[in-house]
Amino acid sequence: MQRFCYLFTGLILFTATVPLTATASDEPSGLSIAPSEVVLRGRGVRQQLIVAGETGGKQQDLTRDVEFLSLTPEIVEVNEAGIVTGLKDGTGKVVAQRDGHKVEVAVQVVNADAQPTPTLELDIIPIFTRAGCNAGACHGKARGQNGFQLSLLGFDADFDSDALKAEARGRRLFLAAPESSLLLRKAAAIEPHGGGKRLDPDGDDFAMFARWVAAGLPRSTADDPVLKKVTVSPTERKMLPEEEQQLIVTAHYSDGSTRDVTRLAQFQSNEGAVVGVDEQGLVKAGPIPGEAAIMARYMGEIAIADIMIPLEGDVPPEFYAQLPRNNYIDQHVWNKLQRLGITPSPPAEDAKFLRRAYLDIIGCVPTPEEIRNFLNDSSPDKRVAVVDRLLARPEYANHWANKWADLLRPNPYRVGIKAVMNYDAWIRDAFIKNKPYDEFVRDLLTARGGTFRNGAVTMFRDRRSPDELTTIVSQLFLGVRLECAKCHHHPFEIWGQDDFYSFAAYFAKVGHKGTGLSPPISGSEEMIYAKESGAVKHPLTGAVMPPRPLFGEAPEIDPDGDPREALASWITSDENHFFAEVMANRIWADMMGRGIVEPVDDLRGTNPPTNAALLAALAEDFREHDYDIKHLIRSIATSHVYGLSSLPGERNVADTRNYSRYYRKRLRAEVLLDAVCDITDVPETFSAMPTGSRANQIWSHRVGSLFLDAFGRPDPNQDPPCERTPDTTVVQTLHLMNAPRLHEKVTSDDGRVAKLAASEKSPQEIVTDLYLLIYGRNPSEEELQFGGKLISENDRRKAVEDLAWALLNTPEFLFKD
Repeated sequence: MQRFCYLFTGLILFTATVPLTATASDEPSGLSIAPSEVVLRGRGVRQQLIVAGETGGKQQDLTRDVEFLSLTPEIVEVNEAGIVTGLKDGTGKVVAQRDGHKVEVAVQVVNADAQPTPTLELDIIPIFTRAGCNAGACHGKARGQNGFQLSLLGFDADFDSDALKAEARGRRLFLAAPESSLLLRKAAAIEPHGGGKRLDPDGDDFAMFARWVAAGLPRSTADDPVLKKVTVSPTERKMLPEEEQQLIVTAHYSDGSTRDVTRLAQFQSNEGAVVGVDEQGLVKAGPIPGEAAIMARYMGEIAIADIMIPLEGDVPPEFYAQLPRNNYIDQHVWNKLQRLGITPSPPAEDAKFLRRAYLDIIGCVPTPEEIRNFLNDSSPDKRVAVVDRLLARPEYANHWANKWADLLRPNPYRVGIKAVMNYDAWIRDAFIKNKPYDEFVRDLLTARGGTFRNGAVTMFRDRRSPDELTTIVSQLFLGVRLECAKCHHHPFEIWGQDDFYSFAAYFAKVGHKGTGLSPPISGSEEMIYAKESGAVKHPLTGAVMPPRPLFGEAPEIDPDGDPREALASWITSDENHFFAEVMANRIWADMMGRGIVEPVDDLRGTNPPTNAALLAALAEDFREHDYDIKHLIRSIATSHVYGLSSLPGERNVADTRNYSRYYRKRLRAEVLLDAVCDITDVPETFSAMPTGSRANQIWSHRVGSLFLDAFGRPDPNQDPPCERTPDTTVVQTLHLMNAPRLHEKVTSDDGRVAKLAASEKSPQEIVTDLYLLIYGRNPSEEELQFGGKLISENDRRKAVEDLAWALLNTPEFLFKD
């Protein structure tokens, strides 16, 4: 016999198929109710109803605007919020009515007198979680609160059972008189409680808790149903500003039963300023257009409702149908913009596109000659042609390898200078050869040998324990941040300690031979190999954890082999969607100014992509072309979306995540320094680097550079993966204005500025050359006249130096547009 079952069919999902504006009467019509059929089994069970109707020409949630009435009050009752509760076996009817319109729903009540015995896992822990008792700020924190500790968010029922039954000699619960239990009296604020009133002494949760105590604190048995997942409805909703929508959260159990757990679920919006949600799951749209993901969490399971508020006003479908489509990227972006009523900016000027492509693909600014040739080229496919030329240039490898060095390269004072140099060379060689990304990752994860011979093994010299390797590997190559799951169940994801340590077990046989680490020198070579044995134990239970992937099936492990081989095969498998998606998202973020998921390596259900279809298409394209990074870059750079202007229009001025325009981004520190050197024709000198080296060729952040430090390269003591701050700072402004080294470059006798001033070029020609060098474009007529006058009426060289210095200190140079 099922312990409980809330079965309903015909649930109405509010989809994004309604017009943006109201053109019909504001009177509601055509009421509908969801679920359309309700079955309640057991005493006290309940079901939230949602009533929808067409108001002003669009479908709208009217749950709080209708009057609910039970036509069979002896069988079923309903409150003003639309929550139905069974009273007596039979079939009842509930009606919702408003302004002469009404809709009925049949409610079948079964076993109304049967009240199943509450258990800790199914009934009590959800109450703790909903009340916030086991949250990180209360009894769920590391050492609990006032001597009473619960597992964080109820993820360890055994721990909670011991805390309730055994600790404090069991005096928290009084089985003979449950209502007198200290725990209940504190939670209901009958006794002083630092956490305030968490339970209503006359409410259902207090009564449930008391029944559990009276029953002897029972635990779930092997025959009890197990929670498998939760769902939320509606899953997608297009709303008008200030509109409201009630959510229903349903728990699904292993025996096929379902349960309305809306009142016990926790809700959170990832964009509270755009769309908010209260404790009862009532969503309220804000006054401004936008979108948000509403997370519903119940007992470690999570479901997401996507809410969007389109711009007011109509945009004809023909507008979007006529937009250019260079490849699949454009189609997915236009689809999203159409749903939101956003219109894209026009294409960027050729000069801006050229500078953007150069900076993105090879990390260099174009020369005046390259700019002039491009601007004078009248062929319709010249943008595609320049992208292909850039991908074939040698500068590509250093630019993109420098990005991956942030993610992989450790501190040489910890692991050794030679080991880091070899590691850096291995990364750069992979990009020089355009090694397929899956091969790159597979070679890294299974690396063996000496740190002086195989640079890839340096990762295992730096991250020496299975748990350290788990965090970096899962984050870099899966976009899954497992750090929280090392100590407890991830509060915003599905991963727990079992997942973490089972994944870590793949690294249990990684062995080290040599003198190990001896910071700050660590100069010796170390060998990385696969040991004959090794184990990872669960920190709480002490159980030896077998290697297991986070999901799906991994290849079987050879008992005499290296478990990393099976892990690498699983990670790089075509069936592992995270692998391709996180890399596609990284590259998209680098080129478009913002990731489809932000942060770029945090792919989880509660941090959904802004355009899931686009991310899936990028990943599929990446897989189908054998994980060719250059191909993915080319797909993005040749899309119409990539070439849009950054200037907003009336219908995309507030858009910061749907790529209706190009998002400007400050130049990467190394790119900026190399650009200054190329413009001034005065190279930088770096310690521990050959003469003539560029900033993006530096093998370690330990190589000193005030310029690179000012513009956000990672702290040399920071562990990989390193994150850079893209923001501008006062330090950067002051550095550009006052740095002696920058002044030396601009005023150098051997530099470009001095040569321009000494040349026979007219003042206007000099101004044009400076604008092409620094901004990548020709000056306007006003700029040309002003600059020419400045040079002709003042000391020629000083005037040219002043103009160059002024242009270098502007946002147009500092930002990629």
